[in-house]
Amino acid sequence: MPRKIPNRELRRLSPGEFRNSPRMPVVLVLDNVRSQHNIGSAFRTADAFALEHVFLCGITACPPSAEIHKSALGAENTMEWTYVENTLDAVRRLQEQGYAVLAVEQAEGAGNLAAFSPGKHQKTALVFGNEVRGVKQEVVDACDGCLEIPQHGTKHSLNVSVAIGVVLWHYYLTMRV
Repeated sequence: MPRKIPNRELRRLSPGEFRNSPRMPVVLVLDNVRSQHNIGSAFRTADAFALEHVFLCGITACPPSAEIHKSALGAENTMEWTYVENTLDAVRRLQEQGYAVLAVEQAEGAGNLAAFSPGKHQKTALVFGNEVRGVKQEVVDACDGCLEIPQHGTKHSLNVSVAIGVVLWHYYLTMRV
């Protein structure tokens, strides 16, 4: 039977080492995400995959917050983040900096995530939206494209924190190859 590895043996980076470590050239943009647990989960997942940055937009809450911390478990302190009131401003800023900005949304012409392969060094910003309304249409319109997670059940969407994990795992697999 395999032995479970205790945390002290996992050899994780310290917060200082993490700040100076190589990053996957991906940025998260949260467009009006209302649940602080989902925001915390986004921070934790961004930390796990060593993303460059997290943008919190609109009604998306910002650290410090006990509710964000419950899910982030300190990742809100290790990940670089910026609050931008208007998501469109964040999208435009990232495009000016050379990022391909993709909304993760069910939209006409959206690319199937399973068939999508980002360029190994392509700087990408991934926009995830509100738990009920998704990414605002005006934000979708400003993006360079959309990605959709294939789903085959009866529900129309995944929880935003689950969607972030699915998409970032796909990016990790395709960019690290």
